[in-house]
Amino acid sequence: MIQVVRRPNSLRGKIFPPADKSISHRSLLLNSIAEGKAQVSNFLTSADCLSTLSCLRALGVEIALDGTDVTITGNGKNGFTQPTGVLDAGNSGTTMRLLSGLLATQPFTSTITGDESLRSRPMGRIIDPLIQMGTKIEGREDNRKAPLTISGGNLHGIDYAMPVASAQVKSAILLAALSAKRDTIIRQPAPSRDHTERMLSAMGASIDVSGLAMTLSPVDSSLKALSLRVPADISSAAFWLVAGAIHPDARITVKGVGINPTRDGIVEVLQSMGANLIIENRRLDGEEPVADLVIKSSSLKGTVIEGDMIPRLIDEIPVIAVAASVAEGTTIIRDAAELRVKESDRINTTASELSKLGAQIEEFPDGMAIHGVANLTGNQCDSHGDHRLAMALAVAGLIADGETTISNAEAVDISYPDFWEDQARLSG
Repeated sequence: MIQVVRRPNSLRGKIFPPADKSISHRSLLLNSIAEGKAQVSNFLTSADCLSTLSCLRALGVEIALDGTDVTITGNGKNGFTQPTGVLDAGNSGTTMRLLSGLLATQPFTSTITGDESLRSRPMGRIIDPLIQMGTKIEGREDNRKAPLTISGGNLHGIDYAMPVASAQVKSAILLAALSAKRDTIIRQPAPSRDHTERMLSAMGASIDVSGLAMTLSPVDSSLKALSLRVPADISSAAFWLVAGAIHPDARITVKGVGINPTRDGIVEVLQSMGANLIIENRRLDGEEPVADLVIKSSSLKGTVIEGDMIPRLIDEIPVIAVAASVAEGTTIIRDAAELRVKESDRINTTASELSKLGAQIEEFPDGMAIHGVANLTGNQCDSHGDHRLAMALAVAGLIADGETTISNAEAVDISYPDFWEDQARLSG
């Protein structure tokens, strides 16, 4: 699919972004091993989340989907049945990594794979700790990549220092630790999103968090089913926050966005760059903080993004690069080597594609330097099959001169199926 984007005269309106992808995944995975029925509303029906749903159904979990409402009937922590075929995680790293943690607890052997992109992504970071806990795992390239064949059961707790701050790795270990024979301690090098910890605590698990370390005790019986409404995804909201900040005539209200403090780095960075961004109607929706975000046209300045900030906005860096491309001065992004093993090498693809529009970007092994320019100019671009890059290029096209043509634009379906419709509505 090819999408053409032109600069509109203004960007105005209210946006209700899709539901949070991370929380949608976890609402299925954790409730699948709970006792009882859970009602989940505002579930994200994107390709990634539907991959999780399909895998869980193949494991014998009863899940009913009606629009964006989901009913999950959990079978308890050992209630999976051995699948008759290979589990397919599609393009979803969250599905593969978190589900591997659950499969490690089950008394059978199963195999999980994904599409070509997912099979090229590193899985050693979950394989190593799961093997330390007693799981048998076989994967390609010396147990580094999928497909993964997992023989679970008979796990013991470990004291594990994570080499990188990753919510997916942390969550895989926590899910396996629910059925271990003793406590598991996880030590993070930096904070990462804490949706799994919040949800486990609400479902009755004993989890103690102290700074960057956490201790999870095994669950003797089963978790309690947790009904919830999924807040809007701040990673999806980020595209409109940047679009509103860099367009010369914009006022956009983004409704019901999850502003979990482990995820709100985009808000902090835009404010540090001088964005006219207002946080309204703060509230709690279940275990998660939520607010409405109002963004207006702004004059942005370059900034430095590094260290502990990176895990709080790792998925937003492609669109932050768009903002930096038209900001005054230079923006430096460091400590983000994780971007090289996403759906695309996001350091390289972001730099190369935005450069086609006139951006001035230098690549580093772990980030980039972006030198602000006065204007971008439309050109032919490619998403490289990466949903976040496709949307970042669309935001760039909204302020570029002429036409911006994006190939493989259907990649947005991975996380934001209605993205192009919302863009057209804001553009009038």
